[in-house]
Amino acid sequence: MALSVEATLQKVREIHKRRQFQDHPLWVGLLEGTFTRPQVCEFARQFGIVPLHNHNYHGRLYVICPDPKWREMIAEVCYEEATGRLFAKGVPHHQLYLNFGAGLGLDRDQMMNPVYGAGALAFKSYFIQMCGSSFLEGVAAHMLAGEAQGPGVFSRLARTLQQRFGLSEKAVDFWTVHDVADEEHSSIGDRLLNEFAPTEADRRRVIEVVEGTVGITFLLYDDIYSRLQAIG
Repeated sequence: MALSVEATLQKVREIHKRRQFQDHPLWVGLLEGTFTRPQVCEFARQFGIVPLHNHNYHGRLYVICPDPKWREMIAEVCYEEATGRLFAKGVPHHQLYLNFGAGLGLDRDQMMNPVYGAGALAFKSYFIQMCGSSFLEGVAAHMLAGEAQGPGVFSRLARTLQQRFGLSEKAVDFWTVHDVADEEHSSIGDRLLNEFAPTEADRRRVIEVVEGTVGITFLLYDDIYSRLQAIG
């Protein structure tokens, strides 16, 4: 039986169900407030490989996008990341993340130029490759594998950080802004597969990309968690 769009999306959902990011011990510790300030500072530096390097990911995806309508959507994501004028009251998303670091006592240089661990470097290398190879692979990595799996998780994290370390609203805005559900993307999976994955081979490749992307993301979490444990 041919692999349908719905069957493909079901397999994607199953991958996420097996490996939900909020169940990883890194996020469990963050959400429960069991890490010390030095440990959370190290998390902030290492996890910066995602929000502080987004131009390396979204930018490549925009360049290789073959469709004007999808290119417009990705341009909006790039614009929001760079300016924050759609959802973040004019604060660029990298600045939101730097504000998080500042709330923990980290200056701009410490956030922008940390000594990244192997997990962070592997994640960056992988995502740059995926977003520059083919549009189907890049957008599958971003929008099917990289979407937040648990609405409310980041808002809960923000509250924990405030209670545990006395962080201000400004310092946790990065997490609350990224917890806002984007209704426009509710049907992104159907649209993506119908428009860019017409063959069974394409759809199987999407499943492979999601599996690989979730795997490399958990490798990042594993590496950060091991670094936090070393701090103690």
